[in-house]
Amino acid sequence: MAVETYPDQLEPENQDAVIWRFMNLEKFRDLMNTGELYFCRADRFHDNDDREGLPPEEYLPKPGLNSLDVRDRQELDHAIGSVAQFREGFYISCWHLFRDETCEMWKQYGDGGVAVCSRYRLLKSALDGIGDRAYLGLVRYGSDHLRGWNVLRFIFTKRTEFAHEREVRALLWITDPLAGINRHFDSDNRAHSRPLTPPPPDRVLDGHRRRVDLQGLVTGIVFTPWVSSTTLDQGNQLVRNNGYAIPVRISELTRYRAFLL
Repeated sequence: MAVETYPDQLEPENQDAVIWRFMNLEKFRDLMNTGELYFCRADRFHDNDDREGLPPEEYLPKPGLNSLDVRDRQELDHAIGSVAQFREGFYISCWHLFRDETCEMWKQYGDGGVAVCSRYRLLKSALDGIGDRAYLGLVRYGSDHLRGWNVLRFIFTKRTEFAHEREVRALLWITDPLAGINRHFDSDNRAHSRPLTPPPPDRVLDGHRRRVDLQGLVTGIVFTPWVSSTTLDQGNQLVRNNGYAIPVRISELTRYRAFLL
């Protein structure tokens, strides 16, 4: 199934743009051993951003709503609560639109681990072969671009403080018709901005795995600037043992690691 387009989709001008996915060593071993990409459910990113997939706080479903007015607050909570449940059907794999290596990205997302390197068009090709409803694009930051009330616009939008991530977002849309979309109402029929009960865990999973052609997707593997020689050797061996001919190297920041925080 071909990757689908969505409203206000933003892609790199060059489809061969380099992208990196940072991960710890445990996830790297899993990727090499299984050949599967992991897509995390949007509302399970709570450690990073509780508003993942939701509209920015300053963006309202209707002009003129006042969050301090009781009736307006109910309308606002109902609108956001509905989106909070719709986002449970979106599963995300986060990549970084590479420009330069930064200590910040390594420490935040690849501390002690690796960056798996690819290109935008290769990731799109991998998603084409998965079979799910799939989307791919650059995340927009802030709210100036938003128009209307569209869930796909929200899932590809984050707050401006995350702009340094330069995120490329791969997305699977996997819905469950029995999950329910009114779990944000309490027994008094009062709306809340989040669902009050979780979705059925046997039907709405925390994540999905999808097998891809790693040899065709991954162009290189870069180890953290703080990698030990032993870990680097083990990483090389892991790649070879799984039959991959993927170049492995250490970060270019390694030469400066005595000065890095």
